[in-house]
Amino acid sequence: MAEITEVPSPFCGIGTDDLTIQVDGVSLKVVENGCAVNTPAFEQAITDTRPRVDGKDVSLDVAVAKAAALLKNTNQPVIGGCATDVNGMRALLALADRSGAVVDNMNFTGARNNFLALQDSGWMNTTLAEVKNRCDLLLVVGIDLEGFSPRFFERYLWNKESMFMDDTAKREVIYLGKAPSGTASTSPDGQTALVFECANEDLPDVVAVLRALVKGNPIRVDSVGGIAVADLQGIADKLKAASYSVVTWAAGALAYSQAELTVQTISEMVKDINDRNTRSSGLPLGGKEGDQTANQVCGWTTGYPARTRFSSGFPEYDPFLNDANFLLGNGEADALVWVQAFNAKAVPPETALPTIVVGRSGMTFAKEPDVFIPVGTPGIDHVGHAYRMDNVVAIRLKKLRESGLPSTSDVLNAIEQAL
Repeated sequence: MAEITEVPSPFCGIGTDDLTIQVDGVSLKVVENGCAVNTPAFEQAITDTRPRVDGKDVSLDVAVAKAAALLKNTNQPVIGGCATDVNGMRALLALADRSGAVVDNMNFTGARNNFLALQDSGWMNTTLAEVKNRCDLLLVVGIDLEGFSPRFFERYLWNKESMFMDDTAKREVIYLGKAPSGTASTSPDGQTALVFECANEDLPDVVAVLRALVKGNPIRVDSVGGIAVADLQGIADKLKAASYSVVTWAAGALAYSQAELTVQTISEMVKDINDRNTRSSGLPLGGKEGDQTANQVCGWTTGYPARTRFSSGFPEYDPFLNDANFLLGNGEADALVWVQAFNAKAVPPETALPTIVVGRSGMTFAKEPDVFIPVGTPGIDHVGHAYRMDNVVAIRLKKLRESGLPSTSDVLNAIEQAL
C-alpha cells in the first residue's frame, strides 16, 4: 500500500491539487481533502479490463480492427462525449480528420450559451487566482455553487492568505436565483450568504432588471420573478461599491431557450460596473467531463471549439447543426464514436447505428455497443494534462496505479492508423 500526496483532480473543474490518496494495488481511497465530486470519481473500482466486440471479450488489436472496419466506409460519423485529456483530444481530432467526422462535446449545448455571447459582444472574465487574491463580493447567478464544486469556497474564497485582502472572512456572497445546498458559503466568522431565489425561467427578467439598476435606469415595477426590486437595487449598490466584484454562473444550468442572452446581459453588466474606482469580472463555471480541455484543444487545432465537422476536408463550425443528438435523430449520422474516460455513468445515447465506445471501466449500457474499449482515466491510470474551468492552467495529472488499461490517445491513434 502506498500513499500519494498533492494529487490533482480532473473531475471537479477548479483545479483541486491537494488530495491524499491511498493506493492498494488497483484500489484507491481518498484519505484527505476529498469531496462529493472527487472522492467517488477516484474510488470507483475497475470492473472492465478487456475490450468487447458484440458483447464478447477480445484482444485490444481485434477491437481496434473492428472499430476501424465500422468507420472505414461511413459517410458521416459522429464523435461525441469527448471527455479525455489533452493528448486524448489530439488523437480524437486526428481520427475525426481522417474519418470526416463531426466532433461534439456532450456539454456543448450548455457551453454554447457562453460562446454565442462571447462571439457577439465579448466579455471581461477573471481567473481563480484573481478570485482568491482580489474578490470582495461574489454574486452567484442561477446555480448552487457548492453543489457544482464543493470545495470552491474553501479553496478560493475563505483562503487564509490573500495578496490584496487583510481578512478574507469579510468577503460577501450573494446567491441570485438558486439557493445554496449547504453551508460552504458561510464565512469563517459566521456571516451567511444573502439569498434571493427565483425560478430558473425568471432569471432573464431578473438579470435584465439588475443590469438596468446598475446603469441607474428607472424601474416601474415593485418586483420581478418574485424578488423585490428594492432587493435588486441593494445588490446593484453592493456591486458598484465593491473593490473587485465577481459574477459567476454556469451556462449549462441556464436550461431555457436563448439563455445566451442572459449570459450576454451578465457580461454587459460586468462591463457597466467597471470604472475608475471599481473593478468587476465574470467567472463562467465549467471544466467537468473534459469540456474545457476539449474546447481548448479543438480551438488551437482548428480555430473553433467543439461542434466542428471535418467531412469537407477542412473544419466547419456550427453550434446548432453539428449537434450530435440532432445528427443522430434526423438520420444524418451513420456511426457513433463515444469517448468518455472520466465518468462511467455518462454512456452514449441509444441508437441503432454502429457504435464504438472508448470509455471508463464500469459503464453499463442499455444496448451493448458494437465495440467497447475500456481505457485508463487520466490522473489515475496515466499521466496527462487537463484544463481547469478558467482555461489558464493546464493541470498536470499524475499516474496513481498500474491498471494495464490503455490511454484514450493510444486507442484512438491505433484506430486512426488502422483506417
